[in-house]
Amino acid sequence: MSSKRILSVTVANKPGVLSRITGLFSRRNFNINSLNVGETDNPEYSRMTIVVDANDRTLDQIKSQLDKLIEVIKITELDRSDIVDRDLALIRVSSSRNQRSEIIQIVDTFRAKIVDLSTDTIMIEATGTSSKIEALIEILKDFGIIDIVRTGIIALNRGVVE
Repeated sequence: MSSKRILSVTVANKPGVLSRITGLFSRRNFNINSLNVGETDNPEYSRMTIVVDANDRTLDQIKSQLDKLIEVIKITELDRSDIVDRDLALIRVSSSRNQRSEIIQIVDTFRAKIVDLSTDTIMIEATGTSSKIEALIEILKDFGIIDIVRTGIIALNRGVVE
């Protein structure tokens, strides 16, 4: 049985690393659901948060293939019960003057923010778990979603990690 798995991969911060890793996934026919890359506190390293839909066997293959790349320093599977994860979305919604107060109330309920307002649209910034973002999107569909862009998941283990 497959499920969404989260890998935290520390890599050398060098040109071409992202291309080599995504190429590895492509060649092996593994799909990436979400991918985020950012520099760590040490500029020599970047951390990739990779979300894949995989069973145990496939995940072991992915980790084994990643481990063969010289630029990969560390691979950690993150346990969903022991992490803090976030997703960011910008959502542009149609909005007549009559609908604004209702949309603003929904935005407040989800602890999101309005980041742009025009005569007929509202742009909302929402941060939280993927399920929170998906719930907000579902409610906003009734107003007419024009555009959505999402970062995908970023995550860290809770507490002190060795």
